[in-house]
Amino acid sequence: MNKLLVIGLDCAAPSIMFDKLADQLPNISKMREDGVWGKLRSCDPPITVPAWMVMATGRTPGELGLYGFRSREGNSYNKIKIPTSRDVKYDTIWDIIGKRNKRSIVIAVPPSYPPRPITGILVTDFLTPGKDKEFTYPPGLKNDILAKYPDYEFDVKFRKPEKEKIIDEIYKMTETRFRMALDFMRNKPWDLFFFVEIGIDRIHHAFWRYIDEKHHLYENNPLMREKFVNYFKMVDRYVGEMVEQVDEDTLVMIVSDHGAKGMKGAFAINEWLIKEGYLKLKSNSIKPGSSLDEVEVDWENTKAWAWGGYYARVFLNIKGREEKGVIDPQDVRKEIEILKEKLKSIKGPNGETWDTKVFEPEEKYDVVNGDRSDLFVYFDDLNWRAAGTLGYETMYLLENDTGPDDAVHDYDGIYVLYRKGKKVGKIFNETIYNVMPTMLDVFSVRKITGLKGKVMEGMRYVK
Repeated sequence: MNKLLVIGLDCAAPSIMFDKLADQLPNISKMREDGVWGKLRSCDPPITVPAWMVMATGRTPGELGLYGFRSREGNSYNKIKIPTSRDVKYDTIWDIIGKRNKRSIVIAVPPSYPPRPITGILVTDFLTPGKDKEFTYPPGLKNDILAKYPDYEFDVKFRKPEKEKIIDEIYKMTETRFRMALDFMRNKPWDLFFFVEIGIDRIHHAFWRYIDEKHHLYENNPLMREKFVNYFKMVDRYVGEMVEQVDEDTLVMIVSDHGAKGMKGAFAINEWLIKEGYLKLKSNSIKPGSSLDEVEVDWENTKAWAWGGYYARVFLNIKGREEKGVIDPQDVRKEIEILKEKLKSIKGPNGETWDTKVFEPEEKYDVVNGDRSDLFVYFDDLNWRAAGTLGYETMYLLENDTGPDDAVHDYDGIYVLYRKGKKVGKIFNETIYNVMPTMLDVFSVRKITGLKGKVMEGMRYVK
């Protein structure tokens, strides 16, 4: 092998790709039949940012200093930043092979905005602010893309009620990106082609209720279910077209950064912190859905606050670290242990026991860089999203607090290794940390130190 095609399907879940819709996806199913496949355990947290960069660098979120779609600036109460390519301090796979005169085409791998020079071509990801910004390397490529694909989009707004409009926009976005990718594959030189499509993630979040009969918001809507299924059939068709372009010397790798499952609801973590006496407000009159930035927090008497999302990030208010810190540094360990146990003891809306995971970053990563929180919280093993907003009469919300959302992230994504001319048909479950060593193995790169993973078991069968 001397070339590598990576087809990244953001949020592709084993329950959909390998089970529920397997018979609707002939190309991917044939690749599984002839190749090596299985579940791909994501990183902690199992989120698009940092997971794709974990794959592309082989480094942990702690090393990368990336823990989600936003980071706290310094020890501020309200200053945040969106992760960018500038935050990635480790070499990516395309950086490493570029130094060995291998050419890469990289499309929509997060976070890749703003575009950085590579040996080859780069188009930035869904975090790109807009088409008016520079989003390609080399810079002139942007004009070529917009001339040929004027409807090219980085993302769609999917947390809104106009379901038919959303799914049509996702179809259009995905089809356009695949068409562009195929154009690049056929007409531009490459040794590594690394492509990510975000549309599956958006489909899951906006339309999971139509295919999961056990979902608490399940709707028996044949039209929406058909559109859900047809979207995956379209993706499978384009995957087949991409694979048609490669020869027997190319390894094809299909990967997803994490999986998905039905969201049971959202837990209002800051409401709970108020109830437990950790978070103090100056007024009890709060409009439902208010963020911490929209209310007056009594920081001089607040011990902890949190951010919502797929998981909760909890920050302690520590003297000497935060501007109005109240917890003495010598008491931090005691406060963390008490808070951990309280969070783990939270029960569901009907008093049911939750399997809530609570940990400090240092418990997951050997190195912790960047603006980390003091605690990570996976409510009921990620079945419940964390709501960071305030003003509710209950801590248990049936919907996401930032707009309609049917799904949460799950630990296991998918992978398939496939090479034309090989008949393998083996299953091995793998970890996201094994993706980078496997990609390096294609290019016979052996001297990269500090990687957590190893070459995937299935590589010995497809070589």
